[in-house]
Amino acid sequence: MLKKLFGLLLFLTVSQAFSQITGVVKDKNGTPLPYVNIYTETGAQGTTTNDDGIYELKIDQKGSYTLVFQFLGYKTQKKKIEAESFPLAIDVVLATESTSLDEVTVESGENPANRIIRKAIESRELNARKLESFTADFYSRGLWRIKNAPEKILGQSVGDLGGGLDSTRSGIVYLSETISKIAFQKPDDFKEKIIASKVSGDDNGFSLNSAQEAYFSFYENTLEINSEIISPIAEYAFNYYRYQLEGTFFDDRGNMINKVLVTPKRTGDRIFSGYVYIVEDLWQIYGVELTTTGTAIQVPPIEEIVIKQNYKYSEENNLYIQISQSVDFGFKMFGFGGNGTFTAVYSNYDFKPQFDKSSFGREILSFQEQANMKDSLYWKEKRPVPLTGEEIDDYVRKDSIQEIRSTKQYKDSVDAVNNTFGITDVLFGYTYTNSWKHQNFSIGAPISGIGFNTVQGWNTNIDVGYTQRTGEDQENFWRINSNLSYGLSEERFRLSGGFQKKFDNFNKKYLRISGGIKASQIDETEPITPLLNSISTIFFERNYMKLYEKSFAEIGYGQDVFPGIRLFGALSWENRKPLFNNTDHVIIDRDDVAYTSNNPLEPNNFGSRPFDEHTIFKSNLFADITFGQKYMTYPNGRYNVYESKYPKLKLSWEKGFGGDDDKYNFDQFKAQIRQELKLGNKGEFSYLINGGVFSGAENISLVDYQHFNANQTRIGFGSYVGKFNLMPYYDFSTNDNYAEFHAEHDFQGWALGKLPLINKLNFNLILGAHRLTTEGRNPYSEYSVGLDNLGFGKYRFLRLDYVVSDFGGKRDGAFIFGLKF
Repeated sequence: MLKKLFGLLLFLTVSQAFSQITGVVKDKNGTPLPYVNIYTETGAQGTTTNDDGIYELKIDQKGSYTLVFQFLGYKTQKKKIEAESFPLAIDVVLATESTSLDEVTVESGENPANRIIRKAIESRELNARKLESFTADFYSRGLWRIKNAPEKILGQSVGDLGGGLDSTRSGIVYLSETISKIAFQKPDDFKEKIIASKVSGDDNGFSLNSAQEAYFSFYENTLEINSEIISPIAEYAFNYYRYQLEGTFFDDRGNMINKVLVTPKRTGDRIFSGYVYIVEDLWQIYGVELTTTGTAIQVPPIEEIVIKQNYKYSEENNLYIQISQSVDFGFKMFGFGGNGTFTAVYSNYDFKPQFDKSSFGREILSFQEQANMKDSLYWKEKRPVPLTGEEIDDYVRKDSIQEIRSTKQYKDSVDAVNNTFGITDVLFGYTYTNSWKHQNFSIGAPISGIGFNTVQGWNTNIDVGYTQRTGEDQENFWRINSNLSYGLSEERFRLSGGFQKKFDNFNKKYLRISGGIKASQIDETEPITPLLNSISTIFFERNYMKLYEKSFAEIGYGQDVFPGIRLFGALSWENRKPLFNNTDHVIIDRDDVAYTSNNPLEPNNFGSRPFDEHTIFKSNLFADITFGQKYMTYPNGRYNVYESKYPKLKLSWEKGFGGDDDKYNFDQFKAQIRQELKLGNKGEFSYLINGGVFSGAENISLVDYQHFNANQTRIGFGSYVGKFNLMPYYDFSTNDNYAEFHAEHDFQGWALGKLPLINKLNFNLILGAHRLTTEGRNPYSEYSVGLDNLGFGKYRFLRLDYVVSDFGGKRDGAFIFGLKF
């Protein structure tokens, strides 16, 4: 308790030392106003009020100053002061801006707001070009609160989230700040150098706040907030919005500002609502107060997101430029919720930077050395938005908590409780953890791995593993694991295991060694999960999973040789042995359905085998290439950022050699290209092209055939790009040359959003096309039309597609029920 009080006293002392001009900004009713912009008339210094309406302006030179207090919806106030000593307290009361329609000229009965927006749209690209390149100083603060958090979610303990939750299970669970320098050049060059980073409760932490993710320009047609949300001045904005001029007022420069109410034509569209302020004659944005919803961005737990931007005039660029932004959000799901705020402040713009070829590269974010080591004095001097009392308390309290929880004594005491063996561990497995040494040992329980298939019958898998995490932030690891499997009908034990090591978090060097005996699917990409196969087998008498026994030893190694290029190689020895059905047990016996053999080539011949027992060596070389790969460099690792502008390419060479019969030896060369293209308000288009060439593969084992991502269960998971949802699992497997094409377009509301009543459901229309061509056979095709984002209220986990297949003139159709989490 004394340490907490001392920390709070230190904050207040430091505040007095560096807060040269301070004060509180309120409205006439005495309510503090957050996010008010305060700056000197010259623009040399500036700040913003915090949630409590408190500001701190970093001025330490005596003299005369004119302070400007600007806030949307309130009259801009200029205040001349004489700074003769510091700290100097200046409190301000802002009057509500009185708007008038006296200056508006209505031409031929036209809605005056439409004229203003039309002019703003006509000038949109011109104004955007004025922002085509700049540098600036950037400050961000992120805060996330949770209210009434549950003790457990899906059986897993939530804990107190790093000390953020109090006795009511509420509190701040994330508080972080950054100070950085940013550079931008159209169309998509961006660079951020973080000078200082601070995370509450983690004195070695690095903030997740990013200037690029916080940058929202309403001069663009759409703003990416999970979905592409339409700007109120997009070139096609009149298709989505209605406008009403609520009044005009004049800013401190004498420019008339139009306050325009923005309302959506259809609530199901990807839209905003609220106010946009447009400068008359210049047709530039003066400010925005716009709200979108979780429904619009298709993140149902989000209730709403409120974006406020404040601008000031730049003589240098003849443009009103953004100086601050706040993004407030609220969420609720599973009986608990919360809210948060992300604040951004821009200063020291340079719109004539001397960029050259070396100014930008693939690295878009990096940290200055010891960026997370700045002390409280530094932050107090540099922080443009003062902390609130709540935030000060959170920093002080979590610093104390962290000091306690980082001790060996505390970690051992927590482990002693968590490592206690309980009755539920018998059913679901047991984990022993040594937090101080970053170690854990786990063993699964037989009941948690229970499944059923016609080869093993009822079977169970027990996983045993030991993990040691390494690195300053435990970002690397080495792990030993084993799997014990037993099938009751087969009366057969199998044991396999391996060793994995991740060496670093920059080049992602990774080694794996594995071996043993296991029952594997003939298609080792595992097109059907054990759980889904267990259900389809025992209840519907459809035993889709086809197994063989593999004895093996394998070693593999991979790493990033360059950002965007990852290489991986593996060498293995394998003994393959065919397996047969050992049970015909069912719970629901269907007269019109019967089990098939474990040989997918002869499903009705139960004594047949898909291949003879044999051994072979295999090598695999892979290259994953992402063109134009951009990345963020953190002190503890490098993290790739997906860039949809370019496709991803995957090349591989698979070779079978040293077989006990030469007929099993082969080569296969494969190439795959895929991409997801964002098309603004028209949704997202995805495609995948995959092809391969075999050499010397006329009589190879079925295991080494090229198998395709088929599905016979009528249940879909994840992305459908690259999947054939009506294709039988092994009917089109080939040892000859092949090519497959997949395309899908998710309209994300562009189509259904325009249909009355239907648009209120917030469904997404998805069209898909898939085609496979193999030598010597007719092409196989699928076409689909589907609805995504199905469900009720906040629970939108479903997708429904009607798929039609076409092979040799024969067409079949079926519904596919999709699940996504």
